[in-house]
Amino acid sequence: MLMDHFRKIMAREYVGLSIALLVLVLFFGLQSQYFFSVLTFTTLANQMPALLVIAVGMTFVLIVAGIDLSVGSVMALCGAVLGVMMTQMGLSLWLAAAICLLTGLGCGLFNGLVVSRWGVPSFIVTLGMLEIARGGAYLVTDSQTLYIGSVLEVISTPLTGINLSPAWFAAVSVVVVAQWVLSKTVFGRYAIAVGSNEEAVRLSGIDVAKIKLAVFALAGVLAGLGGLFHVAYLQSADPNAGIGLELSAIAAVVIGGTSLSGGRGSVVNTFLGVLIIAVLQTGLAQIGASEPSKRVITGLVIIMAVIIDVYRNRPGGVGQYLRRVFSRS
Repeated sequence: MLMDHFRKIMAREYVGLSIALLVLVLFFGLQSQYFFSVLTFTTLANQMPALLVIAVGMTFVLIVAGIDLSVGSVMALCGAVLGVMMTQMGLSLWLAAAICLLTGLGCGLFNGLVVSRWGVPSFIVTLGMLEIARGGAYLVTDSQTLYIGSVLEVISTPLTGINLSPAWFAAVSVVVVAQWVLSKTVFGRYAIAVGSNEEAVRLSGIDVAKIKLAVFALAGVLAGLGGLFHVAYLQSADPNAGIGLELSAIAAVVIGGTSLSGGRGSVVNTFLGVLIIAVLQTGLAQIGASEPSKRVITGLVIIMAVIIDVYRNRPGGVGQYLRRVFSRS
């Protein structure tokens, strides 16, 4: 019963997000003669993988009523580790990529352990990790951008005929698997339950700490994967990469309907949220908006998304309805 109501709510938001995305595409198409082109859409898609996989991880974190402010810095640290492994230690791409993902996993496990074992608010823990990981990225690279070169083309070069990169297909695959985990597995249901009514879940005998630890670990691994995609796209490891990326990820997730209060979210809708952010930024660039103007508009979109989320969770709203159902189960 609960999941049926949940799916209906997510389906309504899916339709609303699709309409909003279509309106944006039409608006920028009318404003710029270059927007409606295969080059624009394929370039937009090939720039998305890093933000997309990080936003997937952020979706799970917000669903359990947490937040992860460290993902941009963790992405930079993982990319820096990848760059050092390949340029200075001579490791193969796949071995260096594995170490890159393990670095993200380690950061995520640290966040999850402190949050779940000592009850420190995730905002504080991940704010600390933001500084730790960014400092680590500078230390690892000696504050230098490391050029890696064409060995990463296997990940980032668009495939002939379709002009979409393997990284894009990998990121979309992550979305599909993550949505299945969220909607079809016990872990996904437990994550939603933890965000809806953590105390009720604990009284039911479910180990809340393990759920939170797994969620933050997942966010860390996906930040590492984002680092791999970002380095592959630029063919270099930049310790300054990902500054402010956590805000774009949170914006995409909240625009996609995931509640900042926890207990509610959809990975597919997060994908649409990422598309909206990407179209907005690309469209503003094509119509000549300055960088400060783009930041102002993106900030306003974030505020609007949060305001909508607040109204959603007012007494009598769908968020409160889901909490009541969970508390009875």
